[in-house]
Amino acid sequence: MSDCKPMATPGEVNLKLVKASGEYELVNPKLYRSLVGSLLYIGKQTRPDILHIVNQLSRFLENPDTNSNVKLMGDSDADWSGDLNDRRSTSGYYFKFEGDGGAISWEVKKQATVALSSTEAEYQAMAAAVQEAIYLRALMKDFGYPMKEPIDIGEDNQSCIKMCHNPVVHKRSKHNDTKLHFIRERVENEEVGIHYIPTEEMTADILTKSLPGVKVEKHRCVLLGDLSK
Repeated sequence: MSDCKPMATPGEVNLKLVKASGEYELVNPKLYRSLVGSLLYIGKQTRPDILHIVNQLSRFLENPDTNSNVKLMGDSDADWSGDLNDRRSTSGYYFKFEGDGGAISWEVKKQATVALSSTEAEYQAMAAAVQEAIYLRALMKDFGYPMKEPIDIGEDNQSCIKMCHNPVVHKRSKHNDTKLHFIRERVENEEVGIHYIPTEEMTADILTKSLPGVKVEKHRCVLLGDLSK
């Protein structure tokens, strides 16, 4: 962008966007989704002044001349007891539009309480990811683009998946019990879907722990997006 001329406003005055007709060449939809997703993240974090134009652009995410359903997906992961000072775990998640674009939302945060098992650390991380997924659904709806399908969240701990679908398994603290019932309610409402993925495919690993170079490069391509396609 170093050679681009700056603009005083986020969009042209009185700009009205319409679906492309056959006489115009369409842009790369994967690149377009990635760029709009990045603007969406910036807008909701620090730049509310650009949200109007991002709202307009987000109505053409799938293809400049169609307005079909857009699917969001992501991963949730935890580094159990990774902090040697207080033995608290670290949560990490990210979300992106389905395809080769980069992540539009992500979080890395140390958990507020000590988890007694890797499963407990994972479902605490999942609770945070589900909350973000619900926020993203609401945001897309506000943009005039309601989501028709659940947001898929990958998880590599099968015990965590079982507990998220069936919270009444064994005694837990009230705090964690509430998190599990919250997750299950959102799954039953089909707002999110939780599925198993192998640890080798867990891109959120890069957010919670240090990894070998090969894994870093693999997960970086997913997280940042492969725009060469």
